Amino acid sequence: MKSVQRLFKPPKTSFFLLGPRGTGKSFFIKSFYPEAYYIDLLQLETFHQFQAHPDRLIDIVQAQVPLKNIIVIDEIQNVPQLLSVVHHLIEKYPSVQFILTGSSARKLRRSHSDLLAGRALLYYMHPFVAHELCDQFQLEQTLKYGLIPLIVSSSDPRQALKTYVALYIREEVYNEGLTRNIAGFSRFLEAISFSHGCCLNISNVARECMVERKVVESYVTILEDLLIGYRIQVFTKRAKRAISAQSKFYFFDVGLFQALRPVGYLDSSDEIAGSAMEGLVFQHLLAVIDYQQSDAKLYYWRTKSGSEVDFIVYGKSVFWAIEVKHSINFHPQDLRSLKAFMSDYPEAKAIFIYRGKEKQIHDNISVIPCTEFLKDYIFETKDLNP
Repeated sequence: MKSVQRLFKPPKTSFFLLGPRGTGKSFFIKSFYPEAYYIDLLQLETFHQFQAHPDRLIDIVQAQVPLKNIIVIDEIQNVPQLLSVVHHLIEKYPSVQFILTGSSARKLRRSHSDLLAGRALLYYMHPFVAHELCDQFQLEQTLKYGLIPLIVSSSDPRQALKTYVALYIREEVYNEGLTRNIAGFSRFLEAISFSHGCCLNISNVARECMVERKVVESYVTILEDLLIGYRIQVFTKRAKRAISAQSKFYFFDVGLFQALRPVGYLDSSDEIAGSAMEGLVFQHLLAVIDYQQSDAKLYYWRTKSGSEVDFIVYGKSVFWAIEVKHSINFHPQDLRSLKAFMSDYPEAKAIFIYRGKEKQIHDNISVIPCTEFLKDYIFETKDLNP
């Protein structure tokens, strides 16, 4: 595939860059900072050296300054003890920029470093977004295999996804000691795939994968810590109706959802495709909010009577209500939930996304083709900027 220019804009100060494996963190850093001193904690020898002697980093930095003033530590969570050393070095050498990448926030939190007490900014790397791929973005292909750079660049994305699930999602969790019951965790991954884009019922998932409810809750937390699963809360600000209390769950990439979701004789292809398209919009909104450093947050809206709007993007300068439908044709009745939300929140901008080709306005609601929304609309508007 052609080279892709990422939307992430690194700062000039020290920063963390977190994101799941395969999202291109290391490739981006090596390309953007070719002259940096690079420490790769995935290399076994390097890992053992720094695990045994974290203070060795002090000698390395002293030897590099002032020849190299950018120090990259890749997969910092593998040796979280290094964070206290980096904290010391940032104060001692304010002209040195430290770039710390990682794929797990769990070990960083356990180190009690509080992410260097704010001395390094926190950023996230996401899968590709349609705007980055430009003409290389194909909606149908993306709904099947997702946008993880490691998968997109593969000549066999189907097999690459299987390998990603086997080697990273399962073995990585087991190797980090996050759970010893790998069989139970594997059943959990399949069970929770049915909750992608849906209200998350922990008790139902526990029953499906045959483990205790509290264990399933810990498994969901593991997915969140590894940045491969997200829960979004219901929008309750100034609520005028009885609102649902459950959160909704999404995998970080639609390809991962497709790889984990079992498909049986009784499964509806339209239902799976609908969840996939909703998840695709979710991961784009999440990426845009992070890359633009917006104060906006993602919610959804669901009343106890059954009206639901897939996404609410809410911040100081943005208020969007977004409904996603995996359908080629648009019908006015599809706007029923959006209209209900707008009657309670007339300040919001309502958007209906579908697979058709025509952009139109209907009852003050923007009806936008999915590809156009993902590639252009959310990047052309300035609403997400605080």
